[in-house]
Amino acid sequence: MCNLSVKLYFIDFCSTMTYEHIKAIHIIFVVSWFAGLFYLPRLFVYHTEANSKPEPEKKVIQEQFQKMEKILFNAIMVPAMWLTLISGSTLVYLTWWDSFAQHSWLHLKLSFVVCLVIYHFFCRKLIAELREDKFRFSGFQLRLFNEVATILLFAIVFLVVLKNTLDWIWGVAGLLAFAIIIMTAVKVVKSFREKK
Repeated sequence: MCNLSVKLYFIDFCSTMTYEHIKAIHIIFVVSWFAGLFYLPRLFVYHTEANSKPEPEKKVIQEQFQKMEKILFNAIMVPAMWLTLISGSTLVYLTWWDSFAQHSWLHLKLSFVVCLVIYHFFCRKLIAELREDKFRFSGFQLRLFNEVATILLFAIVFLVVLKNTLDWIWGVAGLLAFAIIIMTAVKVVKSFREKK
């Protein structure tokens, strides 16, 4: 009897969920996913730069970063990614499915989401490599890598808000300018740190 009432409550809850509820859930998990995508590469930077520390300190620091990277990825990023993709797919189905072919902005946005998923799993690959003490990127390269998620976020948000691929020509130019500014800022900060 209890199981039946729980099932009926769940069915009733699902039937009363509106587009706005699903959209709110989607935004919450997008924010959670991006929080991980911004923070994990920063951990990679510190993990890599710990190589310059003397031996007992280096081992302790790198073990701590391995633990932090694993927890962040498995406990936050993976669930947030899946819930983002599920809620986003639900929104596409509810709102644009009948006219999906007409929304070229949505196709482009979904292409960027695919790039984001690839970035996510490449981060997973880097976690595995760092765990095996394979440091293929320098701290500076990882700082630049850290900006990929920012650039993808920029592209996705502008597409969702503007819903226009014709403006995308200007958007691409702005995106490239934004990327150049970010990379220049990273270089300036690096040179400033080296002077200290």
